[in-house]
Amino acid sequence: MNKYLRSILRTAMYVIDQFDSASSNLRDHVSDHADRVSDRLSDIADRGHDIIYGEDHTLRHILLFAAGVGVGVGAGMLLAPTSGEELRSNMRNKVQDIGDRVRDRVSSETQRRTTGTEGGV
Repeated sequence: MNKYLRSILRTAMYVIDQFDSASSNLRDHVSDHADRVSDRLSDIADRGHDIIYGEDHTLRHILLFAAGVGVGVGAGMLLAPTSGEELRSNMRNKVQDIGDRVRDRVSSETQRRTTGTEGGV
């Protein structure tokens, strides 16, 4: 009976060792896979960061400049000594004047290209 009990215990130990070995291999495999996924996600995040905040800060500077202009215009409108209606009228006139200048310049450039002459001879 003693030999039979030893045989059962040895078999149980063998099964436990095999299960422990298999679970260890599974843990290693899962751990390796998690490391690969983590590395890949880190690379993707780094590439995204480089695209957004890369060495060329032009877009960020333009956006900051536009935000500064917006804040300046807002503060100017709030602190202006004229009434809102008069201020809007002055701004509308200035914008129309600038638009007219741009249209005149573009149309003269276009006309110069189509005729091939500058003096209109």
